Amino acid sequence: MPKLVILGTSNAIPDEKHENTHLAFVGEEHSILVDCVNNPIVRLKQAGLDSGMVSDLILTHFHPDHVSGVPSLLMNAWLMGRERLMNIYGLSHAIDRLEALMGFYDWGTWPGFFPVALYRLPEREKASVLENGEFRVYSSLVCHLIPTIGLRVETMGTKKVAVYSCDTEPCESVIRLASGADVLVHEATGAYPGHTSAAQAGEVARAAGVKALYLIHYPVGEFDPEPLVDQARTTYDGPVALAEDFMEIEL
Repeated sequence: MPKLVILGTSNAIPDEKHENTHLAFVGEEHSILVDCVNNPIVRLKQAGLDSGMVSDLILTHFHPDHVSGVPSLLMNAWLMGRERLMNIYGLSHAIDRLEALMGFYDWGTWPGFFPVALYRLPEREKASVLENGEFRVYSSLVCHLIPTIGLRVETMGTKKVAVYSCDTEPCESVIRLASGADVLVHEATGAYPGHTSAAQAGEVARAAGVKALYLIHYPVGEFDPEPLVDQARTTYDGPVALAEDFMEIEL
């Protein structure tokens, strides 16, 4: 049974119980990692996931709280003897910067390094990202502070659809991307430039006609995120939940 595993839920400032927001779509043969932060090998192990099964990495945008762990993932996978191809996808804005960053580490000189394929995605709505025997993934530009994508993931077997807004202000492209989805995972940082409040996330969920809403990328630390659920319920009458670290959602 394919599933969505929430690996982190915090906004840019995490705490002891909440890692920065990133997640994984897990099937029998493929694991698609969406963003990659801090110590990814350890985080995947804590979630009960095999890092060797990560076939694809999608970078939504090049902010540190979403991509800080990529060099560690690549280096650790190499040192652990990985031979399997890893595909990395993102907008040119992200992939260009990733290549420059890895260049500082001289990754081209790492002996016996496993193959990595980089894919620059077009800046348009519902662009095809990847398709394998288990998942079909599309991306759309969303409204953040730098070029950023949201994702629509369709399962090939169960025909379920999960959508991740990523960091964004409320925007029509997310509503279109999430249209009729079974699950919408939407950020709830607050009504700031480039971000969305819980009530606004509820409005997006209602407009898209999704079956369930999960709030993510919310403030933590001394902030109590529980009231966010009630705030979203003021604008959306479907099921609402707060995404939690290591939560698993069957698809």
